[in-house]
Amino acid sequence: MIDDLVHLGTTVLLTTQYLEEADELAHQIVVVDHGKAIERGTSDQLKARVGGESLRVVLAQLNQLDAAVAILRRITTDPSNFVVDARLRSINLPVGGIDALTEAVSRFRAADIELLDIALQRPSLDDVFLALTGHTADHGAAQ
Repeated sequence: MIDDLVHLGTTVLLTTQYLEEADELAHQIVVVDHGKAIERGTSDQLKARVGGESLRVVLAQLNQLDAAVAILRRITTDPSNFVVDARLRSINLPVGGIDALTEAVSRFRAADIELLDIALQRPSLDDVFLALTGHTADHGAAQ
């Protein structure tokens, strides 16, 4: 319904604490915390300002975990924020963008490391809100 109004040229002011909804429906977003507008932009602009892209890798073979970690330590933007879960054969690490994904794939191929999955994950608007305010949208709404 909201999409229909927008397509007809109607300006819609949407207030919501459901940031997935805002991400999907809004052309411009204003982040409000304790009654103050603290940031404004499109969803993509806000996510880019906050940064926080991460790479998630799932290995096919547990015995390749150490080699994969060594490769990814050369790619990460923050070695202290590196999460390895041997049980799931997964590694999550902060990166600086899409180039890290292509570099990781290239290095894994060269090292003959088999992957089940690899994905670049961008921050959500929930991540943006948390980074800007220090609390979740639900926490702010409950107070």
